[in-house]
Order: sequence, then C-alpha cells, then structure tokens
Amino acid sequence: MRDSAPIPILNLRGLPVLIDADLARLYAVPTKRLNEQVRRNQNRFPADFRFELTPQEKSEVITKCDYLQNLKFSKALPHAFTEHGALMAANAAAATPIEKDPPPDRLQVRGKLRNR
Repeated sequence: MRDSAPIPILNLRGLPVLIDADLARLYAVPTKRLNEQVRRNQNRFPADFRFELTPQEKSEVITKCDYLQNLKFSKALPHAFTEHGALMAANAAAATPIEKDPPPDRLQVRGKLRNR
C-alpha cells in the first residue's frame, strides 16, 4: 500500500535523485523487488540513470531522512535514481503495464526532479 508521506528528492553528487526505497514506495513495490528488476535490466540503466551510494553518502542520507533509519542496519548500499532512471525503474518494476493515468503524486515527483 502506498504511503502518503512526501517523497524527498535529495541532491547527491550534484544531481536531484530519489533513493531506491523511496522509489519503491512511490511505485508500491518492495525495495527488494525494484532492485531485482533493475539488476535484471542493467543494460537499461547507464551510470547517469542510477548509481550506488558510497558508505559516507548512505550515512548522510540516513541522517537527513529519519524515516530511512532502517537503512543503517542493511549491509547493502542503496541506489540513487536520476529522473530518467526513475522512469526506467517504473517500467522495470511494474508488475502490470503502466497505467494510462498515473496517480498525480508520481507526476509531481517527476516534475520536481526535472525542475531541480
């Protein structure tokens, strides 16, 4: 079920990005499933679409976003998705075809990424 909390757009490496956990929440899929689909479709995700956070970046993200405190117990480093990466991840993670009319919150996040 989709959480109604706003999805924060972070600025990492000079780019506006979404963290994989936030993107998974936005598309109402488990983070594990999103990352599995991204791994299976790696050829669709060049370096400028997605990157893995460094341990230091992970620590900074956890500090900035209280709701991501669970990440500090994870051995895996989260991934960050740029605007194009977020759109490609939506296609990769979709268990069903993309809806004709996506919910407004998905469009708003895309607009915020573009305007940064």
